Amino acid sequence: MIFGCAGKSLTPEERAFYANERPWGFILFARNIGEPDQIRDLVADMRASVGRPDAPVFIDQEGGRVQRLRPPIAPNYPSGSAIGAVYQADREQGLRAAWLLARLHAFDLLRLGINADCLPVLDVPVAGASDVIGARAYGFDPDTVAALGRATAEGLMSGGVLPVMKHIPGHGRATADTHYELPTVYESLDELRQHDFAPFKALNHLPMAMTAHVVFNAIDPDNPATTSRKVTQDIVRGEIGFDGLLISDDTSMKALSGDFPDKSSAILAAGVDIVLHCNGVMEEMQGIVAGAKPLEGRALERAERALGFIKSRDAVAEADIRAEFANYFEAVA
Repeated sequence: MIFGCAGKSLTPEERAFYANERPWGFILFARNIGEPDQIRDLVADMRASVGRPDAPVFIDQEGGRVQRLRPPIAPNYPSGSAIGAVYQADREQGLRAAWLLARLHAFDLLRLGINADCLPVLDVPVAGASDVIGARAYGFDPDTVAALGRATAEGLMSGGVLPVMKHIPGHGRATADTHYELPTVYESLDELRQHDFAPFKALNHLPMAMTAHVVFNAIDPDNPATTSRKVTQDIVRGEIGFDGLLISDDTSMKALSGDFPDKSSAILAAGVDIVLHCNGVMEEMQGIVAGAKPLEGRALERAERALGFIKSRDAVAEADIRAEFANYFEAVA
């Protein structure tokens, strides 16, 4: 399990709950963000509660509208589509801008103790889709998305931060926002292979991926990818060839039906390795635990491999990286 917490510090109830249930990792949201020392203390307290200094702490720090750290802690960074626009004008410059932005994220996150970023977004939008992805995407073709996604992942890892590609096997066609309802995609399997799955297949070596709460009618018309063994085994593990740690998208999103024990057990039964719950509501987290099981076997192997994925960090100077990035985007302040 990966859990959030309710506020800017752990309550005694949360600390005892984590110590007893021992989630594999934690995730931060805007409600958890105050000033730098507070964030560092919260992250350290989370890890101390489970007795694991290597427990991963995740955040969604993309740029654009999905960015949990804001000024003065971190600049307002450009969106994925803004990086894509640089790439369309000059491919080498676009790849460099993507790497630089990710490397800056790594500087911002690691100084706070946060060591995993839910990025790159590898979804490829289509006309008429929900704007829940929208400007978060690098482009509208899989080659662009894969190229910029790769540069982003490499930038994060160069700075010692683990990337999490999302939302496998593809959220770009969804016509509804999965925070509120469950969308169904009706395209053929051949079209999905060529368009939606392609960026994930190109980056299938990365350590972690987050699932899509989307029904793919051509594969499993009855279950969203997150709870579909057909999608997980035949597509994600099979066709895409991803053998890294597979994490569900947030179980508190309305796209998934059922109570929390049922959601948790269905996700794990589908072959997803880790259940993610973000909002910090204690009763819901207790429900997730009721449907969960120990991290063991192949899932444990993948989790351990993910944590050991980054062997070293580069030695670039932060001031140099920020100055170079300012040549691309003067508005990041």
